[in-house]
Amino acid sequence: MNRSRSQHSWPGIVAVMAVSVFIFAFDWAAADEDTGWVSLFDGTNLDHWEEVGKPSIRSWTIDHGELTPTTAGGWLSTKKTFDDFELSLEFMLPPGGNSGVFLRAPRNGRTSRMGMEIQLLDDHAAKYRNLKPWQLCGSLYHVEPARPGAAGRANQWQTLSIRLCGRELTVQLNGKEVVHTRLDRYPQLEAEHPGLKRASGYIGLQNYGGSPVRFRKIRVRTLHENCQ
Repeated sequence: MNRSRSQHSWPGIVAVMAVSVFIFAFDWAAADEDTGWVSLFDGTNLDHWEEVGKPSIRSWTIDHGELTPTTAGGWLSTKKTFDDFELSLEFMLPPGGNSGVFLRAPRNGRTSRMGMEIQLLDDHAAKYRNLKPWQLCGSLYHVEPARPGAAGRANQWQTLSIRLCGRELTVQLNGKEVVHTRLDRYPQLEAEHPGLKRASGYIGLQNYGGSPVRFRKIRVRTLHENCQ
């Protein structure tokens, strides 16, 4: 009898599990919409993106829901510009990998200078042992070094969160705050980095020599008056 009841209970258990999964998925989507987050890459298409610098060649591909460059050249830019926003994504670097996320960038000139770049780097690679602090993962490249100790290993998924509100920039790497600064703290760099004064621009993904960095779960939330 006990065995029979166990067999007949499985359909009910499966139905309850299916309903629970549906409710969880629905609540997650609703919460995402309610908080203003918008998906820039959901693993299926590049509808929110355009290639810059090498438009005649598809340098990026989608593989198993992940976005990765396949050939060197150019960078991937959002179609829209953003001023004050929060950005979150996951990335995976290969051993010795090098990439970056561009902020408030124009589509001409040296992007890390005319806009800004948050560095993505395999800090643990032996070839990067002697780099300057502002070159390490999570740094505002060539401007503000990231606090050490937060970068993960190659071939591991890592999280990056960026909040840009007026002149204030905050970067979190794997849940740890690694940069919290004001962009007007560097008058000595403004001639070389005019991007520090930009109020708006594109979000971009760097294609550093075709290094097979992978991105997924890219979301953005526009910040409104007083960065609420």
